[in-house]
Amino acid sequence: MKRFYKDVTVSSEDGGFRVCLDGRGIRTQGGNPQIVPSAALAQAMAAEWADQGETLDTARFAFRDMADYAIDVVAPAPDTARADLMPYAETDTLCYRAEPDEPLAARQRLLWEPLVTMAEARHGVPFTRVSGVMHKPQPEATLSALRAALDPLSPFALAALRNTTSLAASLIIGLAALDPEADLVALWDAACVEEDWQAELWGKDEQAQAHRARRGQAFATAARFARLL
Repeated sequence: MKRFYKDVTVSSEDGGFRVCLDGRGIRTQGGNPQIVPSAALAQAMAAEWADQGETLDTARFAFRDMADYAIDVVAPAPDTARADLMPYAETDTLCYRAEPDEPLAARQRLLWEPLVTMAEARHGVPFTRVSGVMHKPQPEATLSALRAALDPLSPFALAALRNTTSLAASLIIGLAALDPEADLVALWDAACVEEDWQAELWGKDEQAQAHRARRGQAFATAARFARLL
């Protein structure tokens, strides 16, 4: 699609902020007014539009897409969005380790154990660690605490969390990424422990490394979206 606008501005509207193209407020893909809760997020979304060239590149609308998802999908059914995240808690990657005598297990303990123990301290509940791939359920108290952690999150925060969690295959990492002080590079390295281990053993594949980098960028973008709220 050719660029069809000149001016990109941000206006206050209905208690939030809205990007305007040539003075017209943007609507979501679902047809709703695209009103976001903070000026900082609206300005970042406006930058996506302003930085486009003569032809629009839809891949460069990451913030717009998350805002649309929050407004069109999450806001009408937030309980469904929360329920969709819970399977990541039930089988969190960080809780499934290699057998203790395998070299990979030491790497997992080094990068994963601090995140798990931090989550235990934050939520006041234990996580079950598993050696191997056989499923073991997490304690119901742990799952209840995680559900409670999701309850106060806004549709916009839940939209960001959906991305950080699914990309990391871990609700522990997904939630940690929403912390404004989180080290996103370290969190993404933790999410890629097994992938990186295989690359060290068998050699790095250029295509796989590029895919890892793209997913890492998407992870960081989702975390930044949450921080701009």
